Amino acid sequence: MAIDPRDVQALLPLPTATFHILLAVSAQECHGYAIIRDVAARTDGALQMSAGTLYRSIARMVEQGLIAETTRWRTSDDDERRRYYRITAFGTAVARAEMRRLTELVRLGRAAGLTPETA
Repeated sequence: MAIDPRDVQALLPLPTATFHILLAVSAQECHGYAIIRDVAARTDGALQMSAGTLYRSIARMVEQGLIAETTRWRTSDDDERRRYYRITAFGTAVARAEMRRLTELVRLGRAAGLTPETA
């Protein structure tokens, strides 16, 4: 199944929470709490995602086809209520397009002489 680049571009720019969720599920299937912990760890605590933000974002992302709920074998210590999510091929294409967009923004900022200040 080919991914229509127009569909990808229609979702850009991604909301910050959406991009971080895609990063979290890009490496492995994750449940909601694991996504929250991943985002906090990945951002050194700068982004603390609430459960409300997470689950609203997940519902929208599933509807858009960026992620999908998985049917995974659960271990005996796993909570039955946990839902696991994985990135889809479309979600990967959108995440890559967002990376290209952000990389271009950084390139333009540097070309204009704007660099992050060091503390």
